[in-house]
Amino acid sequence: MRKQIVAPIAALVTFLFPILALAAPAAEGAAEAAPPANMGVAIAMALAIGLAALGGGLGQGRAAAAALEGICRNPNSSSAVFTPMLLGLAFIESLVIFALVIAFMLQGRL
Repeated sequence: MRKQIVAPIAALVTFLFPILALAAPAAEGAAEAAPPANMGVAIAMALAIGLAALGGGLGQGRAAAAALEGICRNPNSSSAVFTPMLLGLAFIESLVIFALVIAFMLQGRL
């Protein structure tokens, strides 16, 4: 029951805060009659960062959990599991950084 309540709240917080933060500067300049396409770009930026952070966090958590479970089952394999796990975590983090770069590229269209 608790998991059914926490998951939608976490999703709302993940997507709502970036959208509000990116829409605040647009509301400030609303008197200038900015085209509605700018709001779509701002929402795309917020979704890109939100989804990347959410997916990256979930992926890193699962990767670390699986590696630690493997090490716990066979402690002698810790040296063989630890380095590929760190490499996988670095690749996951690079995807989140790519999403940040894409959001900055979209910011130039605002």
